[in-house]
Amino acid sequence: QVHVEESGGGLVQAGGSLRLSCAASGSIPSVRTMGWYRQAPGSRRELVATITTDGRLNYADSVKGRFTIPGDNAKGAVFLQMNSLKAEDTAVYYCNLRNLWYNAWGQGTQVTVTS
Repeated sequence: QVHVEESGGGLVQAGGSLRLSCAASGSIPSVRTMGWYRQAPGSRRELVATITTDGRLNYADSVKGRFTIPGDNAKGAVFLQMNSLKAEDTAVYYCNLRNLWYNAWGQGTQVTVTS
């Protein structure tokens, strides 16, 4: 079993920054992709950013240049540095860990950006 847990959400004004953290626990697979998805009210869950164990990054077009995954996920942890936040970034942000055999989701953390 693999578990992931997010932290770091909150309320921020437009233009501000937040940093989300995610830690995996349990039987963490050595090969994995970790990353972030988000779901706004009335919308489908969408990819924000992911990183593989060999460091390949993938960002949604809507966050490129503003959000980054610093470091790597070598220790089963992944972060999301969010800068220049916009009202449309308001959503529940979910951490995900997946590979061929696992697909683990956290409970989500709320990010609210006020304009």
